[in-house]
Amino acid sequence: MRLRDENKETLIREQAIALIVQEGFDGLSMQKLAKAANLSASTIYIYFKSREDLLNQVYIAVDEIFAKEVLKNFDPAMSFEEGLWQQWKNRYKYVQKYPLHYHFSEQFRNSPLIKHQDIKESPFRVAMQQFTKNAIQRKEIVDLPPEILWALAYGPFYILIKFHLDQSSMSGKPFSLSEQKMKQAFGLVIKALKA
Repeated sequence: MRLRDENKETLIREQAIALIVQEGFDGLSMQKLAKAANLSASTIYIYFKSREDLLNQVYIAVDEIFAKEVLKNFDPAMSFEEGLWQQWKNRYKYVQKYPLHYHFSEQFRNSPLIKHQDIKESPFRVAMQQFTKNAIQRKEIVDLPPEILWALAYGPFYILIKFHLDQSSMSGKPFSLSEQKMKQAFGLVIKALKA
């Protein structure tokens, strides 16, 4: 039996992410991945049972990194405004540090794979639910259905991220996100959500 090598496992995951971002899920085959990682396909099967297992394990690993990054300096007990601003800053840093992970996550979230039994509730989700509950109890924000609350809280942020990554806006003009532009949008979001 061959021993597992953590570096090879990381290499396989990162190459899978890159291939999926470039070519979509249909563009990922074990043979293509093996070639991109400069490994044999049989080596990949030491680490992952199947293509589906690989995809799920890659998502779980990416989600763990996301949670770790966006929960830095964040506490569910923070005021809503302070905590949400920390989330915006952390998410912006995450997208800058891990752009391929961000693109992969967006593709994965919009695929049927997200409903797979291996995908469990993350500590991040638990922290955000507590954060929201605290803010509603303190009457810092309007009590809205979670889908509406999060659409308002993060929708503008992710549209700005898209413009930033595309390096252009809807008008076709160059666009680069700055903290000043984020604060401007953030102020309007807080105004809309306040109780």
